Amino acid sequence: MEQKTKIRRIGSLIGLTTLTALLIHWWLSNSCGLWGRLAAVGSAALFALLGLRFMPRWVDFWSGSPLPASSAQKDEPRRIELRIFFSLLALDALFLLSAWLLRGALGHRGGFLQTLDFWRCTDSQHYLAIAEDWYLSEGSRDRLVQLVFLPGYPVLIRLFHLLTGEYLYAALLVSAFSFAGAGVVFYRLARLDLPHRNAMRALVFLCLMPGSFFYASPMSESLFLLTSLACVYLARRDRWLLGALCGAWAAFTRSLGLMLLAPLLMELVAAAVRREQTVKQSLWRAAALLLIPLGFAAYCIINRQVSGNAFQFMVYQREHWGQKLGFFFNTAAYQMDLAIGTFRDKPQNFFGLWLPNLLYAFFSLALVAAAAKKLRPSYTAWFIAYFVIAIGATWLLSAPRYLMAMPVLPLSLALLTEKEAPKTAALIGLSACGLLYFLAFLQRWQVW
Repeated sequence: MEQKTKIRRIGSLIGLTTLTALLIHWWLSNSCGLWGRLAAVGSAALFALLGLRFMPRWVDFWSGSPLPASSAQKDEPRRIELRIFFSLLALDALFLLSAWLLRGALGHRGGFLQTLDFWRCTDSQHYLAIAEDWYLSEGSRDRLVQLVFLPGYPVLIRLFHLLTGEYLYAALLVSAFSFAGAGVVFYRLARLDLPHRNAMRALVFLCLMPGSFFYASPMSESLFLLTSLACVYLARRDRWLLGALCGAWAAFTRSLGLMLLAPLLMELVAAAVRREQTVKQSLWRAAALLLIPLGFAAYCIINRQVSGNAFQFMVYQREHWGQKLGFFFNTAAYQMDLAIGTFRDKPQNFFGLWLPNLLYAFFSLALVAAAAKKLRPSYTAWFIAYFVIAIGATWLLSAPRYLMAMPVLPLSLALLTEKEAPKTAALIGLSACGLLYFLAFLQRWQVW
């Protein structure tokens, strides 16, 4: 016990010292305003709190401490997977139908099919162009920079196009089936640790997260969620090779798929410590994990074939969007400054872009920090790795869209809402924020 306490203290000290040093370095070299600096400190403080609450769970997880018993399956309704699958297909259709009806109520004309075309207004148009013409090595600059969008989703659009004959409809079908499948896998993953009632509550929260309408859009979120969840679920069911293959497709779909290495490595070490596997099995599972970065490597090979540079996507991101990897607390700083600067002159940017970005980032940190002592440690590690990379972008426009596809958030919320009052508050709060964000999207208030 004393040794574990010592390890926790040393680990916490190293983490806090590193974070403090990075924050001081940033503070001395940055020229943002006072409110931006305060936002950066607040973001770093929440992250530190999360780390402090996570460290004891991490040490216990890797020291062989007993884990909670897996949830029994006997309280499940019959054919629950089919119910979830078709319910989420219906929800997907409801998103599309609601977009048509609400746009009509907001004064926009056009029939249902014309409103479907409205969904091209974000990065969807790039995915559809890639599905139709693949990546181009020459042409207009706007077309060349589409190389930054990974091919996992466009490949499936092209396959479904053989059935529909229309790329937009094919994309909508890929998203719909991926979302429905993701719901089933999410429920199954939650049921490994939670009773049916709690797992269903987590699934409801997943569907209510502000921005969840993007799951119905012709974008990669649904597919990324499905493949990420399948990767973790299959690994936990001791089907590492198949899980790693799903993880490879996730990394072939979004670069954040590489963050799946965090929870899987946590599980691998924990299983080895508990002697739940032989040395040979541990080596085999570790080798299987190499498939995940190979999925992203395949994307880099495509970059080389198209442009001659395996990392050309990084060049385009930096030159065309001013995008590179930075500190997550720096993101809080510049987004706070931009929010203050646009509050009066550009309220659409404030309410559609900067305010949702800030709220989502701070809320997610606070939420996982509050749930860290109840969460499986590998899930907390997954969130930390994902958050640092996703929110660390130097020109972040899509924080809600990125974070809603982080399934640890609805799981955390489910763990914190077992009593009726917090559950009701969460349902009302998510529903209200989700509706407002959907309306902002339909009005094109810089929701990306």
